[in-house]
Amino acid sequence: MKKNVGFVDSILRSLIAISIGILYLNGIISGTMAIVLITIAVILFLTAFLGFCPLYWAGGISTCSTRRKRLKS
Repeated sequence: MKKNVGFVDSILRSLIAISIGILYLNGIISGTMAIVLITIAVILFLTAFLGFCPLYWAGGISTCSTRRKRLKS
């Protein structure tokens, strides 16, 4: 698996997942909507943690930095 989720993208995914978790724990979301959003939150958190998103891979998208450090000779 080649990483295709950049640093900022993974931070945003984590924040969204945590926000959904907080909404659920406070009882703001419940029922079917809660199940759907918690599932999305788990997927977002896993993709942020792994640095790989299958949807990005299928679409040929990458939010990783393409800059490479040059060695001074």
